[in-house]
Amino acid sequence: LGRLRRNSKCTCKISFFNPRTAIINTTKMCSDLGITQEVCAMQVSKDLAGVSKEDMQNVVIAYEPVWAIGTGLVCDADAANDVHKYIRIILAKMYDDEVAQATRIQYGGSVTPESVDQLMGKSDIDGCLVGGASLFADKFARIVNFDRDV
Repeated sequence: LGRLRRNSKCTCKISFFNPRTAIINTTKMCSDLGITQEVCAMQVSKDLAGVSKEDMQNVVIAYEPVWAIGTGLVCDADAANDVHKYIRIILAKMYDDEVAQATRIQYGGSVTPESVDQLMGKSDIDGCLVGGASLFADKFARIVNFDRDV
């Protein structure tokens, strides 16, 4: 623990009290071309190269379809969950099933009061990164108090 990691998007010192986030981005073009999984596999493999199995307990992965951030476009909850599941497959290949299931994978593509229930109700979405909606107390409160049973 505590070794410096230098990867394409992630320069982090991993320590017990210092979890780091590896951000996986996809564009609308990736979605339109049907290459989201390939792009995610490449980013996860590159960003986590050299990160040990033990250090993975201090890593959070955020999937962010950048085309959905601040654009008014929404990533379907089922599609987002499919990407999260695929990231777990990549982690299982890189490490093992235990690491794949234990790693927190959060969604960060325009989380709103209208989308949070469906997103958080999915099996492989462990949390949300909230952007602009966090600036409005009523919206943020609704997101924090999501209904997982929807």
